[in-house]
Amino acid sequence: MSVEIRTATAADWPSIWPFFHDIVTARETYTYDPELTEEQARAIWMTPSSSPLSRVTVAVDADGTVLGSANMYPNKPGPGAHVASASFMVDGAARGRGVGRALGEDMIAWAGQAGFRSIQFNAVVETNESAVHLWQSLGFRIIGTVPETFDHAKLGYVGLHVMYRPLQS
Repeated sequence: MSVEIRTATAADWPSIWPFFHDIVTARETYTYDPELTEEQARAIWMTPSSSPLSRVTVAVDADGTVLGSANMYPNKPGPGAHVASASFMVDGAARGRGVGRALGEDMIAWAGQAGFRSIQFNAVVETNESAVHLWQSLGFRIIGTVPETFDHAKLGYVGLHVMYRPLQS
């Protein structure tokens, strides 16, 4: 499948919202409040940080259909701003077709070009095996797991991995 990654625009939000809502309300992979309104979700996703380095992307197919989205930003301000972070969501209908990998590879390239020294994902749900495997295949390692910090809708309390990938030696 051919996937293009491009900068998201406000016009993309109506295509992002349905899968954002489905993913968040499933309570299996994201710590976002499942009661978020569409307006609150748009503010969180489309403006992930006040940093001028923040970026939101979409993955689209040849027809321009939005298949997934990512937002990226400095993990922390000030003395922590040299570490990037990001969030990724893929429409359920597009999973398993390389969309998440394309978004992840684009984010890693962006972080390197923007001068970040590393990338840290703060909260990867340990039972989200496909995401953990993807990030590990892209050079991330689990540097710790905080036990019972995510209330999974089906499995109860599970851990959140902190994952890390250096960009510069």
